[in-house]
Amino acid sequence: MSEGEETAPVRLRAQSLEDLSVISALLQDAVVPIGDIAYLREENSFVLVASRYCWECDGERTGMRVLAGLRFDQVRKAAFRDIDRKNRNQFLELLSVNFADGAVAMHFAGGGAIRLDVDDLTVALEDLDEPRPTTFQPSHEES
Repeated sequence: MSEGEETAPVRLRAQSLEDLSVISALLQDAVVPIGDIAYLREENSFVLVASRYCWECDGERTGMRVLAGLRFDQVRKAAFRDIDRKNRNQFLELLSVNFADGAVAMHFAGGGAIRLDVDDLTVALEDLDEPRPTTFQPSHEES
């Protein structure tokens, strides 16, 4: 990619574990306000809006974040662990999104987690805005 060239907004669907691993990688270190998380029981959906770090821009335009929407369909149940949903101004840092045995698991820094019981894996991730510079850059220590 040449200097000044824009990357296309992310717009992905996942229906397999392999597809979900791509979405999980793009969402690693995303910042999620608790107030932007919702289980839509009547629609059998779970949605959230996150400020995701633009890993795909790394090396070209480091330090970029973009608002992105994440939607899971065919959700029967949503369970929260170690997340105070009443504190709607709290921010969570998403570490990973996994799928096994009919359940999606989202793990957050500090030990919080969300488990979604699903009939089938149906996920969509879409950037909602243009990437913007950020001072909140993830850092991972070498093992």
